[in-house]
Amino acid sequence: MRCIAHVDMDAFYVSVELQRRPDLVGKPVVVAGTGPRAVVTTASYEARKFGVFSATPASRARRLCPDAVFLPPDFKLYRERSREVMAVMRDHVERVEVVGLDEAYLDLSQFERPKAAARRVKLAIEESTGLGCSIGIGPSKLVAKVASDAEKPDGFVVLTREQACERFGPSPPGLIPGIGPKTVARLAEHGVDTLAKLGAAPETQLTSWFGPRLGLHLRRLARFEHESPITTMRVAKSESRETTFDYDLRGLDALTPVLERLAGELCATLDREERRGPTVGIKVRLDDFSTHTRARTLDAPTNDRAVVTGVALELLRDFDPPRPVRLLGVRVAGLDRTAEASGPGDDQMALAV
Repeated sequence: MRCIAHVDMDAFYVSVELQRRPDLVGKPVVVAGTGPRAVVTTASYEARKFGVFSATPASRARRLCPDAVFLPPDFKLYRERSREVMAVMRDHVERVEVVGLDEAYLDLSQFERPKAAARRVKLAIEESTGLGCSIGIGPSKLVAKVASDAEKPDGFVVLTREQACERFGPSPPGLIPGIGPKTVARLAEHGVDTLAKLGAAPETQLTSWFGPRLGLHLRRLARFEHESPITTMRVAKSESRETTFDYDLRGLDALTPVLERLAGELCATLDREERRGPTVGIKVRLDDFSTHTRARTLDAPTNDRAVVTGVALELLRDFDPPRPVRLLGVRVAGLDRTAEASGPGDDQMALAV
């Protein structure tokens, strides 16, 4: 039988910061950008008691917790520490799927005593890096993922599928990764406000509400029926750079130098990693929060700064944003290198917002 563990670092960015600022231990600490549109990246558990969580607007976080210490994010350091954490996991478990800077799935099926193996990993991470984590264990990635979040921080939760259904049945459907706010709202319109109700809903009803594919998928998720395998390799399909402006920008004259800078940063990374792609695209989010993308596929893969910048600028000029712009991005897709998932790289967008 499969046995999967999900390792989730506890308040990872804050924990890393506290190691170089031990005087802040026990205090409400928030890692967030400094611009007027900045959002919280991570908050310490002391700050979470005041209602400050990831993605909370930084301005609101300051109102909710005026005594909190706000620190700017240092993603270069977080990536370095993440690689240390993932290396510890690989020292103990053969099959590791990294899914972010601060979380990974472990395939413990090979171990005669998987719970003991998971505890060894937990202890090794703490001893090697000084960072704490929570672990959930179950027969699937879905059970393990939800279990790891059930008793944070420093949690260790082991559940069967049936136990997960019983424990989380009274919870709202949004507890499950992949069931977003819009779907939750549509379910609530039909009186389905818990996972237990969703799991027990007749297939005919769900398919009439959401169609046969999504309806049955939602029912399986609510019943914790999930067979996704552990994947230790990833295909680097695209890489991008984007930024959200402190204040909306209007007009091509204001946007052009930003796009040129982003394209330059992107191509520098692609050149360093010897990756090329044939498709160049842009992403534009207007002040009404509508998001628009444009792309063009070239005859040959490229990472040439002049080529990528030129195509991106042409796409921007053709789109000619009709309203002020709050976010601008550029990407190169169809990358030609398969990379081992040894850890998140620079292709994860970690730019100030």
